[in-house]
Amino acid sequence: MAHLRSRRTRAIALPAGLALTASLGFLPAGAATAAPTDDTPAAVSTDGPALSYVVNVDGGRSAVAKVKRAVEKAGGTVVIAYDSIGVIVAHSQNPDFAGQMRAVKNVASAGATRTNPLVPQRDDAIDAEQPLTAEQMEAAAAKATDEQDPLEPLQWDLPAIKADKAHQRSLGSSKVTVAVLDSGIDDTHPDIAQNFDRRASANCVSGVPVTENDAWRPAAGESDHGMHVAGTIAAAKNGFGVTGVAPGVKVSSLKVANPDGFFYTEAVLCGFMWAADHGADVTNNSYYVDPWLYNCKADDDQKALVETLTRATRYAERKGVVHVASAGNSRTDLTSEEVTDTTSPNDTTPVTRVVNPRECPDIPAMLPGVVTVSATGAKGLKSSYSNYGHGVIDIAAPGGDSTALQPPEAPATSGLILSTTFRGGHTWNYKAGTSMAAPHVAGVVALIKSKHPYLPAAGVKALLYAQADDRACTNPYDINGDGTVDAVCEGGKGKNGFYGAGMVDALDAVRW
Repeated sequence: MAHLRSRRTRAIALPAGLALTASLGFLPAGAATAAPTDDTPAAVSTDGPALSYVVNVDGGRSAVAKVKRAVEKAGGTVVIAYDSIGVIVAHSQNPDFAGQMRAVKNVASAGATRTNPLVPQRDDAIDAEQPLTAEQMEAAAAKATDEQDPLEPLQWDLPAIKADKAHQRSLGSSKVTVAVLDSGIDDTHPDIAQNFDRRASANCVSGVPVTENDAWRPAAGESDHGMHVAGTIAAAKNGFGVTGVAPGVKVSSLKVANPDGFFYTEAVLCGFMWAADHGADVTNNSYYVDPWLYNCKADDDQKALVETLTRATRYAERKGVVHVASAGNSRTDLTSEEVTDTTSPNDTTPVTRVVNPRECPDIPAMLPGVVTVSATGAKGLKSSYSNYGHGVIDIAAPGGDSTALQPPEAPATSGLILSTTFRGGHTWNYKAGTSMAAPHVAGVVALIKSKHPYLPAAGVKALLYAQADDRACTNPYDINGDGTVDAVCEGGKGKNGFYGAGMVDALDAVRW
């Protein structure tokens, strides 16, 4: 297996104690700060690197207004403020900006969203992929029935969740929109065009939504990760290409990954808030928020990032939005008391640290209320790379696995997931990861919402879990057959650490 969780997004290629300096605006966990006051120190340094910060405010809109003035006194510039949740995004070159803001009255937390303002180009910014050959396309088209799109015979994942049978009853409602927070969507692709919601789309990379000039599209050379996710959710059933889980619903593009493939808090915050305020019913989140694989609440900066996105996701859920997120590709038990993280911060120099995921959550997957999805392969087993954990994983869905480990039945030719891409024209390719599992669930949530348009988010999630097909633990789990147990599943048939409530069920979504 190659690189697994090393990529920014949660797609993988198959087969195959922090020491942060004050100059970056970080304070050690537990460091003493001055008693809260309305005024920041008179002497403000502006000789540090320009960093982005989030400031979380308690006390309502009047308190936010006062804290905005304090931001300016501390040498910061307000980029955008979300009064409805009490979050301010600011830029500053004051090396102690976060520390000074924490001393301001009504500031609950504040922290830098990154450790390096000048992000280096990464050689893994674009996901590895397996292209679909012309021969495979011709063979699939020859096997497709009159009811199938030409490449649907290669999509073993659709019958795995009974989506093919669901489509005989309903394709989903065009009044339902799934917001894809990712690297952008090319809405000119024939599999996407008729189901694209322009009004609900924006580029949020800077933290400020931009809608002009189709800014939500990926630029040349950027990742097609978001495009692949979008096709899995809602590729149209139109006699062309592939078919989505919910081919009658809409998708919107909320571009939150910068050109180097990093998903920073201010961009993700913007995505959640835009989705909530522009009518999205579901968000799909196939990534983790950079630069920390795990965000430790004992660290003042990381604590602020967790709080910001908790406020945003809760705000959106109160407006009826269901959030779906991938569990991650590190083969990690997210209920472990100790996990070694060697990848964070990933925008400067990573350090080795031992963390407890319960105290240092992976976000957004481990935020309250988020539907956390593990991946399965073509044989229905937990994918070799998928994270797991009893009480963390909510539900399972196809994410693909090495064909050598979990080969699909004919006529499918790959154990990976086939979906849309914009590279080489309007084409398709294979990917695998919990990134690919989450959009299957997002599509089923959209089908539930189509049938029950007035059901609140909590009700939609309750149906999602009740409809899932129970899947017992796979023990012993020796996925490669080498005689070594690769993971231990805890829990019963109805709820366990590998599959959560079970395999997502698209057919029940349209008939319950």
